[in-house]
Amino acid sequence: MDSRERLVVAMSDLMWERGYAATSPREVRERSGVGQGSMYHHFPGKRDLALAALERNCADLLPATVEVLSQPGDPLERLVVYLTRPLPALKGCKVGRMTQDPLVAGDAGLLAPVAAAFAAVHESLADVVREAIALGEISEAVDPDRLAYMLAATIQGGYVLAIAAQDPRPFEHARAGALELLRASSPSPAAHAAPAAG
Repeated sequence: MDSRERLVVAMSDLMWERGYAATSPREVRERSGVGQGSMYHHFPGKRDLALAALERNCADLLPATVEVLSQPGDPLERLVVYLTRPLPALKGCKVGRMTQDPLVAGDAGLLAPVAAAFAAVHESLADVVREAIALGEISEAVDPDRLAYMLAATIQGGYVLAIAAQDPRPFEHARAGALELLRASSPSPAAHAAPAAG
């Protein structure tokens, strides 16, 4: 891993742990083991490094999520996997947490990759919901876009509840509740017979 990559990884991790505003260039240098001269050779300022780190975080989030949603096979089962996959409840989302940082939220350039990542996840979710509706696995009365937003909000909101409580259970209960609603909205008897998330 070269010095630029080490800086981006260090900034990415520090922003996830404490946010952009609370992360200093000195801490990034200490975490990465990269000297000041090398740091400013690659990145003229903290914002430039933060943007690279945000882009990295989004690149980490998107492929994993889109891969789950774009697998071949049953669309309802893909939504179940999306809701039940292992996630770090007490650490939060590397991308979602950035929306709570006022310096990121107030900077259109820093917020852009975050917004684009969530838009891509939304489109993937809505597409899978449309597939499930077409197969009769979810009621035609359900709006695909609204359900996609609700599913994403369950994950992001679940992180907030778990971190506030310092307990992963609110996160797990939120996901299980969304799963119950998803199955309850299905006209298919098979969906109701499926085992609940653990």
